This record gives sequence, structure tokens and C-alpha cells, in this order.
Amino acid sequence: MEALLYERLEDDKVRCAACPRRCVIENGKRGYCFTRENRAGKLYSLIYGQVASISVNPIEKKPVFHFYPGSHWLSLGSLGCNFRCPGCQNWEISHAKPGEDTKQTSYISPEDLVSLAKRYDCLGICWTFNEPALWLEYALAGAKLAKEQRLYTNYVTNGYMTQEALDIIGPYLDVFRVDLKGFSGTSYNRIGHITDFSPILDATKRAKDRWGMHVEMVTNVIPGFNDDETELEGVANWICTELGCYTPWHLTRFYPHLELSRVSPTPTITLEKARKRAYERGLKYVYIGNVPGHLAENTYCHQCQQLLIERHVFDVVKYRIKDGCCPGCGARIPGKFA
Repeated sequence: MEALLYERLEDDKVRCAACPRRCVIENGKRGYCFTRENRAGKLYSLIYGQVASISVNPIEKKPVFHFYPGSHWLSLGSLGCNFRCPGCQNWEISHAKPGEDTKQTSYISPEDLVSLAKRYDCLGICWTFNEPALWLEYALAGAKLAKEQRLYTNYVTNGYMTQEALDIIGPYLDVFRVDLKGFSGTSYNRIGHITDFSPILDATKRAKDRWGMHVEMVTNVIPGFNDDETELEGVANWICTELGCYTPWHLTRFYPHLELSRVSPTPTITLEKARKRAYERGLKYVYIGNVPGHLAENTYCHQCQQLLIERHVFDVVKYRIKDGCCPGCGARIPGKFA
């Protein structure tokens, strides 16, 4: 499939505009993500409809806690990413190069994708597991059809996309769940191999302000990488100031994996201290993830602190929100609720 966003240059070169790397790609070569190839001066996506992983998941697994909690979504991913996170949990597909192993993917048309979502009574479709910004052409086709069938749509993304890419998909996305991997060029260079992370901030804010998406943020706290108190406070301050104090922030525990297999799991106390400081800076909904049974998995009213949603891992075990409000004090809870 010919790519939607690129510029033709001299000598059959092209400049990709899917993400802020804006790779200049020579004829016969691919960009950093390996998902786009220059063929005689035209840029092609190599992953259109190529699905490497697909399953029905609760929305809590994304994690998204304030958009129809307990609902189930058809979740799918392909190959490739514009980051090379050293501790990536999905590295088998996100670090893969399309075409090297033809058994890694199967083709699913946008029409069949929507049919599958409806067959399994999903509330919506979620593009996840690898970076959906690189799947723009396919996600766009699927999202348009999904909206026609009154299905919701969700990007689980690292947020590293151009404004052009966001504005193409923006009218058809309901949820924008963003990984904010740190708040310094040093952290982003070590984790995502970029030093300027401002495009992520810009895309996230634009998703909310320009396109009215429901936004939730995740920071996977990695010891020795992005667990500095000042850095985590920077994330909290930015979310509160730019996205609003009711924006959910998920602080998730890191588990050793891949190149970071010798790094210790995040101490729970680190997450608890970061959560406390985030509340002190004005955020109202801060969660702790990957710590099964922790009380901070639950949702509490920002006004009276009553328990509203009790969770265990990805399951909703108690649900008390009525008509979008706290049954105790009547405060309206931000998000969308059944």
C-alpha cells in the first residue's frame, strides 16, 4: 500500500512524514522502523493489514480506566516500531522487520476486522502491541469503518507521530492512550533513542484539545532510567497543566526483560511515593499498575474519596458509578461510563 505521508526528493529519494524522525530513504531502502520502503521513488507500507497479534482484551489491560470500564475490545498489532526500547515486552513483533518471516503475520482486511469486533461483542477496536502510528493507512481504513458501525476506537501509542499523521486519524479516534517514558532528553535517549520528546507532548495535547479524544497516560517506571523524583514530578506537572488535573496517569511497575533483564523490578515504594507527589501537584486520578492487589488499582471519587471501582489485575470486581457520578457525593467522574 502506498504510504499516505511522504515527500519525493531528488535521485528517487523520499522523506517519510509518519513520525518525527522524518527518515530520508534511498531507493530500495527502508526507514528506521523497517515498515516503509522506497520503491523507485514511491514510499510503500509493508504492513497494511498484516496482523501479528490479535485478541479480545478488557480495556483495563491497555490500561485505560475511565472509558467504559469492564468493556472488551478487539486488540491487534503488527510488526515494527519507531523506538527500540531495551526492555520492550513485545520485542518479538515491535523489533521485527516485516517480510523476514512470512509466518509472523496474517492478512485481515479492514472489513473483516470490523466484522470480528462485532462478532465478539467488542465495544471497540484497539491498535496496540506495536506502534500504531506506523500502521496509519490500515488503522485509518479500519477506524472509518468502525465509526460507521458505531464502534469505538483506541490508539495505544508512544505518541511519537507527526501532526500530519495525527490529523489524518484524529477524526476517527476516541481514545489516545500514551506512554510517556520520561521527562528528559537523557531518559528518552536511553529508552527510545530520541533526545527531543516534545513531539510526543504536542501530539498528546493536540489529540485532546483539537480532536477531543479521551487521553490517559502511562509511565513505566524503570529503576535507574526514569525513576528520578524530579523527572516524575515533571511528568505530573505537565499532565496537570497541559491536559488537566482529571487526566488519569498510570504508574506501572517495570519487570526485567530483554536487554534490561538484569534491572530489578520497580520497588512498590517508588511508585507509591511518585503517586503521592502527583496528588500533591494536583492530579486527581493516579494509578499503580503491575502490582496485583494494590489499592491504587481502584478508582476513588476525587471529591469524597469513596471507592467507585474495585479492580483486581484486569477485572472489575465492584462498580458503583451511577449515571457517570459518585453515588455518595454526586460528583461527576471524568471519562465515559456505562
